[in-house]
Amino acid sequence: MHKNRVKLGVAATRRNIFSREDAIKHKNIILKTICDIGIDYVDIEWLNDDGLLYDASFVDSVAEKFKQEKVDALFIPHCNFGCEEAVCKLAKKMDVPVLLWGPRDETPEPDGLRLRDSQCGLFATSKVLQRMCIPFTYIENCWVTDIKWQDELIKFIRVVSVVKSFRNMKIGQIGTRPGDFWSVMCNESELLEKFNIETVPYTLAELADNMNLKLKDKEKLEPVVEYINLNFSFDFTDEVIYKIAAMKETIYEWAQKNELSAVAIQCWNAMQDITGIMPCAVNAMLADEGLPVVCETDICGAISAVLASAAFEFKEPVFFADLTVRHPTNDNAELLWHCGSFPASLKRGDVSANLSHHYTLPTECPGACEWELKQGEVTIVRFDSVGGRYSLLAAKGQGVDGPKCRGTYLWTEFKDWASLEKKFIYGPYIHHVAGIYGDAVPILEEALRYMSGVANDIYNG
Repeated sequence: MHKNRVKLGVAATRRNIFSREDAIKHKNIILKTICDIGIDYVDIEWLNDDGLLYDASFVDSVAEKFKQEKVDALFIPHCNFGCEEAVCKLAKKMDVPVLLWGPRDETPEPDGLRLRDSQCGLFATSKVLQRMCIPFTYIENCWVTDIKWQDELIKFIRVVSVVKSFRNMKIGQIGTRPGDFWSVMCNESELLEKFNIETVPYTLAELADNMNLKLKDKEKLEPVVEYINLNFSFDFTDEVIYKIAAMKETIYEWAQKNELSAVAIQCWNAMQDITGIMPCAVNAMLADEGLPVVCETDICGAISAVLASAAFEFKEPVFFADLTVRHPTNDNAELLWHCGSFPASLKRGDVSANLSHHYTLPTECPGACEWELKQGEVTIVRFDSVGGRYSLLAAKGQGVDGPKCRGTYLWTEFKDWASLEKKFIYGPYIHHVAGIYGDAVPILEEALRYMSGVANDIYNG
């Protein structure tokens, strides 16, 4: 669903009083390493004989080229001391995340001469970036062959993925919020004005009408029906399965047409009155296809899901959970649960992917899901606001054993649940979180440098 590959603008820099030849040598090694990692990048080899930024007169040409190429971030390796004036003017013109790093300096020559002084130049450039109020990310001065450098470069690409997604987000809203859910209220115009986050409305009536159109041509739904038959266990009628398939295809096509980042859906009770099914299995399938769909028309929850997914470049599916109850015997564990919207690809390997009737609503509508998620490291994420003040909370946990539950669920242990619980209580958060496997905390924390207007509430307890 997401076409969000990060493109890096690489403008390696040098200063004239240090070794030109050594700077070119290190630049070539750096570009080869970036290429080997598989990062999409644009260089400045066309700029001059060196392919290096060493004079402020080059800035306009480089900025124009990078803007034409639609680069999402700058990487400024200091191949010797570097040209702080040119680097900082370029960063100011581009207004994208900036990565600052330089390869570690070698032993001085036998006669005592030093060829590069890269570290010294990094101190100078970082001061000027701060003076110009330009946020940046720094990787420790280290050897170009160090695995740490490559790991941190990949982390930066993921940081940029988060920032790029945040600055270009469109959330689909299917139906209004459930009347009793005051907690999911959001300010649509403020999200647009502050962050350029757009909401795209779609009524339940439109959803039902387009589902009915698809049900008139069931042959086109066969691939989805076949997928459901192969991957889920259920005792539903064919009519129910075709409705699930029709809803899934309707939402997917609408999301593609409108280039949506995620969808927030009014999953009960009006939906059951109009369509006769629960959307849980639909949400689960769409999440596995890269489109997060969150419950109870929670727009901020949908934003949370996009940020979580972007932290791993949309290569991992997101699940959307309630913080529900504390573990009966483990004081640091909490139940991450929902009626059945978790992606089936994340289920525990020894359990079945069961589709069922909803077990708490009086209608007992079909279409809910029931399975436990696999254990492993997970990150929970919540973007939210109160009084116009926005913040982002993320915390790392670990899936653990716990009692069986209806619906889709994962018992998750945190380092100190009591202190994390207070963060949610004192807010501005609610019980909804986006969950993703892996440690997204350092990525999201770094991304917040570039998310103006969003306070850092990352939990490292």
